[in-house]
Amino acid sequence: MLSAASQLSPAEQGSVPVLPSEEARRAYRAGEIAVTAGGAPGYVQGNLAILPEKLASAFHRFCPLNPKPCPIIGISEVGDPRIPALGIDLDIRTDIPLYRIWRNGEMVEEPVDIMKHWRDDLVAFVIGCSFSFEEALVADGLKIRHVEEQRNVPMYRTNVPCKSAGPFSGPMVVSMRPFKPAEAIRAVQITTRFPSVHGAPVHLAKPELIGIKDIAKPDYGDAVSIRPDEVPVFWACGVTPQSVILHSKPEFAITHAPGYMLVTDVRNSAFSIQ
Repeated sequence: MLSAASQLSPAEQGSVPVLPSEEARRAYRAGEIAVTAGGAPGYVQGNLAILPEKLASAFHRFCPLNPKPCPIIGISEVGDPRIPALGIDLDIRTDIPLYRIWRNGEMVEEPVDIMKHWRDDLVAFVIGCSFSFEEALVADGLKIRHVEEQRNVPMYRTNVPCKSAGPFSGPMVVSMRPFKPAEAIRAVQITTRFPSVHGAPVHLAKPELIGIKDIAKPDYGDAVSIRPDEVPVFWACGVTPQSVILHSKPEFAITHAPGYMLVTDVRNSAFSIQ
């Protein structure tokens, strides 16, 4: 579905403001592949989970049972690739840089769009992403290591079980950002204001206590440097549904590739509570 601006002539388009989020989606729709951390500053990003309608109600129950890793910020109608509340021109089939196709719990393909995989019985869930609270961390003077090092955020499967719903169960995934102890305390205070995009951390320091054997070898994303005076800080992560898919093995599912998010037209400030 074309945006209103894209249906105008080039001269007319010059008078229509285009949001940075819409510009990002246009680039991904055109085939650009890029990790979205730091992209379209100020706008909410989301994780994606797409399931057949017969599994969607169970997944809809699973998410509120696990609000830290799976806060829902948008749901499509059955068979509809649009979620207008997140972006008028948004098309869930094309507007993420990289997708994953899953069959019986196995990732079988990583396409740049899912046009050929889309079906009339599919329901898309968009889940809050920790990239959205990073703006507030930076505004307070905190540095985000994976952004500094131009890498994907490191993510880890843990030994922390999610609460089950129907066929869905499995371990929580966490994302990690290193901070000095005083900075970590401030990061807790700041991210507590963003419960719709994972909120406060679920764990600080001692990664082995949540089942992470080697902090230098994330299960998803890229390793980042951790300095001697820093501690790793772990937030619940919206990649958790991919861990659940691995564990629960639904016959068919589609997700984003970790770190390649859906950029929406919703402002990060909309999810902040005072």
